[in-house]
Amino acid sequence: MNHQLHNSTAPSTLHITNDPAQKNFDDDGREKRTGTWVTASAHIITAVIGSGVLSLAWAIAQLGWIAGPAVLMTFSFITYFTSTLLADAYRAPDPVTGKRNYTYMDVVQASLGGRKVQLCGIAQYVNLIGVTIGYTITASISIVAINRSNCFHDKGHEAHCSPSNYPYMILFAVIQIVLSQIPNFHKLSWLSILAAVMSFAYSLIGLGLSVATVVGGAHVKTTITGTEVGKDVSGMEKVWHTFQAIGDIAFAYAYSTVLIEIQDTLKSYPPENKMMKRASLVGVSTTTLFYMLCGCLGYAAFGNDAPGNFLTGFGFYEPFWLIDIANICIAVHLIGAYQVFCQPIFGFVEKKCKERWPESKFITSDHAVNVPCCGELSINMFRLVWRTAYVTLTALIAMIFPFFNSFLGLIGAGSFYPLTVYFPIEMYIARAKVPKFSFTWVWLKILSWACLVVSLVAAAGSVQGLISDLRKYQPFKTVD
Repeated sequence: MNHQLHNSTAPSTLHITNDPAQKNFDDDGREKRTGTWVTASAHIITAVIGSGVLSLAWAIAQLGWIAGPAVLMTFSFITYFTSTLLADAYRAPDPVTGKRNYTYMDVVQASLGGRKVQLCGIAQYVNLIGVTIGYTITASISIVAINRSNCFHDKGHEAHCSPSNYPYMILFAVIQIVLSQIPNFHKLSWLSILAAVMSFAYSLIGLGLSVATVVGGAHVKTTITGTEVGKDVSGMEKVWHTFQAIGDIAFAYAYSTVLIEIQDTLKSYPPENKMMKRASLVGVSTTTLFYMLCGCLGYAAFGNDAPGNFLTGFGFYEPFWLIDIANICIAVHLIGAYQVFCQPIFGFVEKKCKERWPESKFITSDHAVNVPCCGELSINMFRLVWRTAYVTLTALIAMIFPFFNSFLGLIGAGSFYPLTVYFPIEMYIARAKVPKFSFTWVWLKILSWACLVVSLVAAAGSVQGLISDLRKYQPFKTVD
């Protein structure tokens, strides 16, 4: 039986009997969850070590040797701390025995209620849509990089090799249209594990190339404060780039948007919040280690001229085959990461449509279809049409606005404060009934307001970067 991720009609409790069929369902009547901290860690790594890692060398170059690593570590600590608060909110009112909440919005509804639920929904789904657009851009850049490296290898380093991104965005969209027919998050574990392996592979290749560049005696300029005013950038550019770099780092830790959906895949025992905290610790620690290595070694290799995508900074020359492998891994990883971020959108829309039109067979009926080599698959016509339309629309937007760094920074700035900091802290204060103006209340509020300021300056830098890109960009023209 095919049970959707969001099924508001499921009973909150299920009478326990000796019926073997009930072993396939949880205590609330939904399909039995089989996820573990390992699969949850894979989902987190897939969501976190995404395209964000590619821009970290550039971000460190803007901030320098002291501020760059310090900002990275600060974001990692904040992300892990607030993720533990969010994990405890999955069940309410008790984090172990309370009623399950299946989405981020459900969690906010149970803990805060009111208009904050709508604000959470807007922040979450705008962010998720932005991430899927960003991943479409990044995947196409990686595939183009393969084309360029092969072109330089075949025709020489002075050849004009500037293939268009757009055919590859279309190819990426076609693959996503097929994968989007995966019914829900519960069926994504295999794809997330594959994507996590790919993320480790290209990160290690990037590290290896950076080390080789440094050991090879590359004479690049690095400084304590990063890019220098008057030499590398103007004073105003330094300010804007610093703000944008902070946004890029914030984007690199953006997985709170899907944390509750990931937690909803975990088995009920051991308690989901304990397993989610363990998965978060593994995921954030692993990604922070890779981020520090990629960001710092990438900066050491390229200096203040570090490119926005550090895998494109090795000249696309030799060893061209190794750069090709790295970019293939990026593309495969982003195929899986796209699904991790779009599944909550799919589930939300389909849940609302079923509630609005419960009698519509177009929306509610599944049809069994025999597919060669795949066996019998369940096809829902509404799911097919709506998800295809969504993937097509995100690909079209990516083709119109293929700006990499500015786009990542804006997404990171827009989502970091509300979803990673504000809501987890406010829900903890409400659930724990923290007294107003107590020590805990004061330092949590200080943390929240400080992160708001960081998000605002990061957003300002990213908006300025987008405006600068738009001034010299013509839609549907090849971007070098």
